Amino acid sequence: MAEKSAKHGARLDDRLQHETEGLVRGNGPTHAEQGNDPEPVETDSGRDPTAAGTSRAVGTPPGMTTADVENRSAFAKILAGVRYPAGPDRLSAHVADEGAPEVAIRALADLPEREYAGLPDVMDALGYGHETDRF
Repeated sequence: MAEKSAKHGARLDDRLQHETEGLVRGNGPTHAEQGNDPEPVETDSGRDPTAAGTSRAVGTPPGMTTADVENRSAFAKILAGVRYPAGPDRLSAHVADEGAPEVAIRALADLPEREYAGLPDVMDALGYGHETDRF
């Protein structure tokens, strides 16, 4: 009886012992019920994308240069929050409010006067490449 807690009844002590059995043994999950165990992590068909020698090519997507990727990313950041469709005036005013460089503000203000449906539409009008293949 020395093993049992004076605060709990024997029934609660047995339940607590059952719930912590995995932890005490240290050779399995800490949940008493198998349904509470976390699901095993599925791997991406055994391929580790961070490991050296992966099959996926590193770098820019086909149809784009490194500069295209960097510029497109920069424009995506400063154009975040724009409500499309938007014309050149709205685009340039938005990036000016975001504190974008003057070169970006001018580039957007000089776009042909029409409504742009989204970032890909704006990037095409600015002359940056876009992905030709999706993987």
